[in-house]
Amino acid sequence: MRIGDAAAAAGTTPRALRFYEQRGLLSPPPRTASGQREYGPGEVNRVRIIRELLSLGLTVEDVRMCADRLHLIDGAALPAYGGEGCARTSGVAIRRLDALNAEIERLVRLRDDLAARLGVPPREEPAPPA
Repeated sequence: MRIGDAAAAAGTTPRALRFYEQRGLLSPPPRTASGQREYGPGEVNRVRIIRELLSLGLTVEDVRMCADRLHLIDGAALPAYGGEGCARTSGVAIRRLDALNAEIERLVRLRDDLAARLGVPPREEPAPPA
């Protein structure tokens, strides 16, 4: 399928597919005789996985670091991230999780400091699930 069809099937844009290719997340696809990119179901699934990883807070660089293992992730079973995908083998997901937790802590402190300066009671945090 051509780039527009592949992008639509993956829920993104042709520009995003070109970007993923430039950044090393997606291998350059074969081209037709007229030079147009031709994508198959495997590439569409890979783009879906890339988009899902990005939506979970990983950066393009994080995904690039484990791009050679994305074929090991079954698009329907995200717990595979803890297996051979981006988590254990390279630590990418764990490092991103640590960075997200640090950013959440920083934002909570910032919110509480601002609330204190304004004389507004800080928002109470919900109890963590048991």
